Amino acid sequence: MLEIVTPTSLSSLSNPIANTMEHLSLLDNNIPGNSTLITAVELERFVNLRSLALDFCDFTAEMARVLTDSNHVPLQRLSLLVHNASVMLKSLDNMPNDEHWKALSRKSSSLRVYLMVFDIKSEDMLKILKPSIPLERVHFDSYVTCVSGAIVDLISRQYDKFLTHFILMNDMIDTSGFPDLSDNRNEDPLVLLAWRCTKLTLLAIHGYTVWAHNLIAIARLRGSDLKVLQVTEESIDFDQGELADQDVDPVQNLIEQVSLGLGQSWHAVLDIESLSVFTEPNRHFYREMQSFSEDI
Repeated sequence: MLEIVTPTSLSSLSNPIANTMEHLSLLDNNIPGNSTLITAVELERFVNLRSLALDFCDFTAEMARVLTDSNHVPLQRLSLLVHNASVMLKSLDNMPNDEHWKALSRKSSSLRVYLMVFDIKSEDMLKILKPSIPLERVHFDSYVTCVSGAIVDLISRQYDKFLTHFILMNDMIDTSGFPDLSDNRNEDPLVLLAWRCTKLTLLAIHGYTVWAHNLIAIARLRGSDLKVLQVTEESIDFDQGELADQDVDPVQNLIEQVSLGLGQSWHAVLDIESLSVFTEPNRHFYREMQSFSEDI
C-alpha cells in the first residue's frame, strides 16, 4: 500500500495477522519529519518475518536484536533504502553495529542484504558499510554526491563472498566530464571489484568514466558468469594509444573483445531510456526488491 501506511497502520493489525506475516515492506511513505512506521517493540509481533524492506535510518540496533530472538524465524532478505534526505532528517546514531550484523548472520546463514543508496557522502558510507553485512546487492544513484573509488574498493574487499549485483549511476550535470574512479590509483576499483567478487552476475554503470581497456579486463575476469554488463555509451572512454592505432577501430575492437570475454554478444547501451535501472531507479529498486524477496 504505497503512500498509505501511517505510524498507526501496523499497530492496528491483530496478533494472528502479525504473527503469520512473512513479507513486510515499509519503504514508500510521505511521513514528515523523523517519524517511523515501525518500532522495535512492534516488530516483536512479526515472528514469522522472512523478508523486510525499510528505510535504513529506521532499521535500528534494537530491531536487529529483536530479529535474533529465539521466537523469530530467521530473516532471509533485508532491503534497505539509504536516502540523503532521510539521513539528514533522522540519524545514523541508532543503526546496528558490526556485532549486531554478526548476530543476525549467525541466526540466519542465508540472510542477504540489498542496499539502495541515494546521494550519501563517503564519510557516512564508511559508517554504514559494516564488515559483517551479508551484502548481496548494492545500487548507488547520485545527483549531488558521487561515489568515490575508495568506497567501491571497500565494497569489493568486504563483500567479495556475497556480492552479485553492483549498480553505479551518476546523474550530475558536470561540463568537466564524468568522474574517473581510477584517478591516481594503480588499479581501477571496478576491475578489482570484478576480480575479487567472484559471484558477480550483474554490473551496470552510467555517468562514471569506464576506460575501454578496463571494460575488456572486467569481461575477461568474470567471463560468462557475468550475465549482465550494462554500460552507457557516453560513459566509455579510450586512451590515446587505442585512438592512435590507425589499423584498429577502437569501438569495434571493444565490442569484439568484451563479447569474447563474456562469451556472448555485447554492446554498449546506446539508448539510456530503454533501461529502467537508469531512468527510474526508485521503481527499479522496488521491482528488484520484490524479486529479491520472492527468491525465498
